Amino acid sequence: MKNTMEYKGYIGSVEFSEEDEKFFGKVQGIRSLISYEGTTARELIEDFRGAVDDYLELCSAEKITPEAAYKGSFNVRIAPELHKRAAIYALSNNISLNSFVEHAIALHLNN
Repeated sequence: MKNTMEYKGYIGSVEFSEEDEKFFGKVQGIRSLISYEGTTARELIEDFRGAVDDYLELCSAEKITPEAAYKGSFNVRIAPELHKRAAIYALSNNISLNSFVEHAIALHLNN
């Protein structure tokens, strides 16, 4: 079972409130708050898609560019010693630190 959904390039979380007996979630990877809910899985999916469509329509009407999730740029905080070791490895292998991190992530995710 997954706890995410995808629609038009946006990733939405899936959570459940036992107290409210509702599924709910929000779009991940952007600053704008786009939330949705439903009492059934089908309702949750429909509300998620409707919320994304509403967001895109609002952006279009206001002539603003919608936020893109996971643009390929992010900040990572790691231990200083690990940062140093990674930088030294990249330098000694004549690659950028970004390339090293990208390769390490792809290797871990088997891509």
